[in-house]
Amino acid sequence: MPNRLASEHSPYLLQHKDNPVDWYPWGAEAFARARAEDKPIFLSIGYSTCHWCHVMEHESFESAAIAGILNSRFISIKVDREERPDVDRVYMTFVQATTGGGGWPMSVWLTPALQPFYGGTYFPPVARWGKPGFAEILEEIARVWREERDKVLQSAAHIVERLRTFGASERSGAGVPPPAILDRAVEEFAAAFDARRGGFGNAPKFPRPADLLFLLREHARTGNAGARDMAVATLRAMALGGMRDHVGGGFHRYSVDADWRVPHFEKMLYDQAQLVLACLEAAQATGEAFFADVAVDTLDYVRRDLADPGGAFYSAEDADSVPPERAGDPAPHKMEGAFYIWTDVEIAALLGADAGVVRERFGVRPGGNAPFDPQNEFTNKNLLYMAKSIAETAAAVSRPVAEVEAALHRARLTLLERRSTRPRPHLDDKILTAWNGLMIAALARASRVLDGQPRFLDDARRAAAFIERQLWDAETGTLRRRFRNGAAGVDGYAEDYAYLVFGLLELFQAGGEPRWLEWALRLQARQDELFWDEADGGWFSTTGKDPSVLLRLREDYDGAEPAASSISVLNLLTLSHLTASEAMDDRIGRTFGAFASRAAQMGRAVPMMLAALSTYHAGVPQIVLAGDEGEDLEALRRTAAARYLPAAVIVPVTAATRGALARVLPWVSEMAPRGGPATAYVCRDFTCQAPATSAAELAAQLGS
Repeated sequence: MPNRLASEHSPYLLQHKDNPVDWYPWGAEAFARARAEDKPIFLSIGYSTCHWCHVMEHESFESAAIAGILNSRFISIKVDREERPDVDRVYMTFVQATTGGGGWPMSVWLTPALQPFYGGTYFPPVARWGKPGFAEILEEIARVWREERDKVLQSAAHIVERLRTFGASERSGAGVPPPAILDRAVEEFAAAFDARRGGFGNAPKFPRPADLLFLLREHARTGNAGARDMAVATLRAMALGGMRDHVGGGFHRYSVDADWRVPHFEKMLYDQAQLVLACLEAAQATGEAFFADVAVDTLDYVRRDLADPGGAFYSAEDADSVPPERAGDPAPHKMEGAFYIWTDVEIAALLGADAGVVRERFGVRPGGNAPFDPQNEFTNKNLLYMAKSIAETAAAVSRPVAEVEAALHRARLTLLERRSTRPRPHLDDKILTAWNGLMIAALARASRVLDGQPRFLDDARRAAAFIERQLWDAETGTLRRRFRNGAAGVDGYAEDYAYLVFGLLELFQAGGEPRWLEWALRLQARQDELFWDEADGGWFSTTGKDPSVLLRLREDYDGAEPAASSISVLNLLTLSHLTASEAMDDRIGRTFGAFASRAAQMGRAVPMMLAALSTYHAGVPQIVLAGDEGEDLEALRRTAAARYLPAAVIVPVTAATRGALARVLPWVSEMAPRGGPATAYVCRDFTCQAPATSAAELAAQLGS
């Protein structure tokens, strides 16, 4: 019989509904039973596309013997970290502090008062790989709880008090850090940079776009070519390697090797959005069409495979799937990457005369090409990567470049069609406000800086309208985090507000509709009301109103997803240069001050905050594009988009929007076309240069 998780909305929790474990979702019912029966809580945290979460479920949570131990001696709770990052953050802080590492699945044991006393990540069912067996751990923890209860309770209480110091801000009283901190951070990245293979440090290598955005913005601010080159080399290595899906588009989660060849195959919406932004900025900074093409290819993947019919975007696709040759098995075993890899025989049979081109271009070999196969899942299989350039491929097969390009285009369509008949990886179809905010930003930016891509602006509008319709209550000013199966749930966290504001500001700059700016301003005010740290600056992750969440933390690390405070400072830099708000200026300065010590001591930990600081020191100009649709306006747009000006704010003003926009931004009321169909105004601190009525005049002003 299904357990209690069968009534939940989370795809991750639903994956566990048929386990013999007597799971509870996080909530009062579980807590009350733990208190009533005086049992410790076993808390398991993960997410639906987590490979090792699947492994631990199959090995342990589907085991009747292990379920028997859990059901008799513990109260077992499942949490989806993507739905409840507040719960995850508290116990991840504990696991990292006590073990020196962290990750998912996360396994934590709590007192009935929710205080943690033991934790880790994945545990095998029996001892192996230097890890104790899960069953052994359960038995020992049950014994300790039974025989040494007082010690456990004292230790847990002490641990919680220590953890509170992790969430406490440093009352440094520092002001805005000087540019020298940015210079030191670039040096930190240079010291860790892998000049031969791209990326920073050794394997595994993660595509942290915030690193790249910081380095590119420092190049824009200072002209530091080394900063640009590190970012570009890293992004190029990811785009050419196995990290990218060369058949269907999009990026996998990370590379398990240092060469970007062997990916962990899950695909996350937040990675796609941020990598698109990094590619777009790299395209502007270098003038290379390659990066723009990768951005478009990635967005096309998202639009095809992650789009909800209502307009928003789903969260992720799994790494694991049933190998196509086992699709008919009664109980097929899923394998990592099975959907994405190919045998040489398949390539030959599908592509015929074009097979040789694909072999050379993508490094396909008869015996397989995986340089690293940790689980023996890639035997005789090929992970596609760009082994040779088009010119090198043409030389290898003795065919003209044009023929090779045509052959690769045909081959991609054929492979994509064949792949669509394979068993697909699991789709996590929940819609998260925060991640959709990032994707709205990516789509809107792409529509603004790339020629001939109006579909991206339409998609950004549809996604924003979906969030407004389904996840925003205008009457109460409440933003919800998750939507699935027609139901919204979980009050939004600071990151939901921050990322959505970011997306709306990009959408306003791309399309000029006042409604998105007005909503961004209201969301920012609500975020400040709910999450602002009045004592120390920055934004807490939670409201602090949920008593089951022991700690009110302020995220101070830009990881796979940037911290809410980092994105919020960027948002306020945009908004304050539109509205001239002293309150916003104050929050900007206090947030930079709150992060000053961390930025100085460990700049690589906060790259998005440093990107915001770089923007602050670069100055934030406004570029007003006044005029109705037409070739003159389009020429001005193309001129603005051609320059890499990451600190600039674009303000489109048409005859139809001027009145409504002036109610929010009074200074635009007089900004109408001068002597022609369209005019650009380049302003700084609300002081503007002479109106530019041609692309040449605008280019000259931007160049200065």
